[in-house]
Amino acid sequence: MATLTSAKRLVVKVGSTLLVDRTTGALRSEWLKSLAEDVARLRKRGTQVILVSSGSIALGRGVLGLPRTALPLEQSQAAASVGQIRLARAYEEALAPHGIITGQVLVTLEDSTDRRRYLNSRATMETLIGLGVTPIVNENDTIATDEIRYGDNDRLAAQVAVTCGADQLILLSDVDGFYNGNPNIDTTAQRFDIIDKITPEIEAMAGDGVSGLSKGGMITKLMAAKVATEAGCAMAITLGSPLNPLMQLENGAPATWFTAHTDPQAARKRWIAAMKPRGDITVDAGAETALAAGKSLLPAGITAVKGNFGRGDPVAILTATGQRIGLGLTRYTADEAKQIKGRRTADIEAVLGYKPRAALIHRDDMVL
Repeated sequence: MATLTSAKRLVVKVGSTLLVDRTTGALRSEWLKSLAEDVARLRKRGTQVILVSSGSIALGRGVLGLPRTALPLEQSQAAASVGQIRLARAYEEALAPHGIITGQVLVTLEDSTDRRRYLNSRATMETLIGLGVTPIVNENDTIATDEIRYGDNDRLAAQVAVTCGADQLILLSDVDGFYNGNPNIDTTAQRFDIIDKITPEIEAMAGDGVSGLSKGGMITKLMAAKVATEAGCAMAITLGSPLNPLMQLENGAPATWFTAHTDPQAARKRWIAAMKPRGDITVDAGAETALAAGKSLLPAGITAVKGNFGRGDPVAILTATGQRIGLGLTRYTADEAKQIKGRRTADIEAVLGYKPRAALIHRDDMVL
């Protein structure tokens, strides 16, 4: 079973009801301070942490004096605009005393369904993490319409975990795990400590949440678990309201763990391998040797480009004799790839007119 102590890259989902006081609409500063302590402790032992946080609309509606009932889209977006500034500042102020730099990442559903945007998001997250930044991710409620919304941060958190290759996802919730009934109604309902497989029977046990600020119910948490575990990321649901909730989980607080049966990198490779190529990239012998050694594919090793593909599309990797040796997601369009094939990285900017990406296909986006 996964435990928090074994996490290498951890995504933590924080809901509105944890950050914002139900009665006053004010930020729960002491709770956020305790979460920052947890994040700092995890980072000190080498765990990379990404936070997926709700709260912008809940904070903004209080500032604007909007009712606590369901809001029209325009008012929700206005509240998000006002609240997002306060939310970002709150995280910055909570984490700064620990020497932690924060970065705000706003996304919509389109950013994960569109392969080009997905690669952009992945590259940005990897860069932030590599620079030691703790990303604070939220849905971009100021511009998202119903058609391009996740609608809940449980599924958003799962998609973020998939995008950044996390091995664990923690949903800090208003319930301490997944039950075979609604524990608020059924006193005999029992919590699962571990769920190895999400069966139809498990799905039938899920019910909707009833909290006033949070949109995510248990059904969305199961959907998040499916997305995460299929991508090699274990997931836990645990009670988030106590101070230092991550430390509480580490010390044995009640929770339900959903088991991942592979690792994130292997799951990603399988996902890429199942794609249909939109074009072909032929490489020379030197590039073929480099790829076999686990290197990325650089433009200098490319001898031919075939097909009409865009950035983020899958392309087949061929040897000089036409043998297919791999498949990968290209970081350049077909036209760009034709212009820079065979060229050194230092020469690409002069050809394309902008600073290039080093690899045409990064090793993390490739399966051989």
